[in-house]
Amino acid sequence: MAVDVLAADPVATRPKSSGGGLWRYILIRLVLIIPTVLILITLVFFLMRVTGDPITAALGGRLPADQLAQRVHEAGYDRPVLIQYFEYLANILHGDFGTTITDGQKVTTVLLTYGSATLELAIYALIVAFAVSIPLGLVAAHRRDKWQDASLRIMAILAYATPIFFVGLLLKLVFSVWLGWMPVSGRASTQTELLMSGVSTPTGIYLLDAIRLGNGPAILDVLWHAILPALALGLLTAGIFLRLIRTNVIGTLGQQYVTSGRSRGVSEYRLVTKHAFRPALIPIITVMGLQIALLLAGAILTETTFEWKGIGFMLSEYLKARDFVAVQGIVVMIALIVAVTNFIVDIVAAMIDPRVRY
Repeated sequence: MAVDVLAADPVATRPKSSGGGLWRYILIRLVLIIPTVLILITLVFFLMRVTGDPITAALGGRLPADQLAQRVHEAGYDRPVLIQYFEYLANILHGDFGTTITDGQKVTTVLLTYGSATLELAIYALIVAFAVSIPLGLVAAHRRDKWQDASLRIMAILAYATPIFFVGLLLKLVFSVWLGWMPVSGRASTQTELLMSGVSTPTGIYLLDAIRLGNGPAILDVLWHAILPALALGLLTAGIFLRLIRTNVIGTLGQQYVTSGRSRGVSEYRLVTKHAFRPALIPIITVMGLQIALLLAGAILTETTFEWKGIGFMLSEYLKARDFVAVQGIVVMIALIVAVTNFIVDIVAAMIDPRVRY
């Protein structure tokens, strides 16, 4: 007798684990965040000190020697490095990531001001990645070893192997310079930027602020400016997701419950898009944390290319100014975001993946 399709689905028949085991797993993953972040903070701190103290690196040659020495002393950078390190750890525990040298802002203020722009760009890029990778990955799996599959695999390799800045410049050249369809840079036009300044308690996410204004042209303008940066960053992730979806859907199409469903007359479309696709999503969710790190790294080049003023853009500006306090604070904050995101993804994967044991 044929096995029922849903009953044989590994996602549907996942054995339930005890609640205590899940909480123990969560606690272990949470504890592992501490050494991970601590190691990264330590590496960043001491690598930033290889060239000397941050003030000399940023202002050396611009100030007289006596004024420079005074600034170094006032900031405490003439003390032993280990004392500075432990003081820096203590400040981080209190939410203080330092003050930038070039413009005198708190690093936390910089992160809050520009972080929303990077978050908005990352969301757009993920939408592009899923919109491209899911249907094309299913097509590649269904047409395995045929010309469609070969073409899509080549496209996926090109998508994640081509440098983001090159893709960004190519998109700008074609759609902004040659065709004149898209804006060259920025998050919105000058007129929309002025409208945004009138929003009370702005979120920093332009699309949300434009929706709150209820201004249709402003909403369209924000989305129009986001298309090219989202494509440049999203196609990188889409290439990785496409190959993952293809590989895992091919694997699930060979499972017994799919064969049983096919023998019972279940349509090929339903088998591919539902019964084979759902289990194939598990690896995508599992690697999502790694993709967040990739998106943040790619955002630096994307924001610089399109002058999208987010954390990546500001990081490149502070690097050019050799403001190592700002660079150090931003890198540490990005590390915290990646660590927490990986923790959340691990928990979600543990709850839906039948192969994870806790």
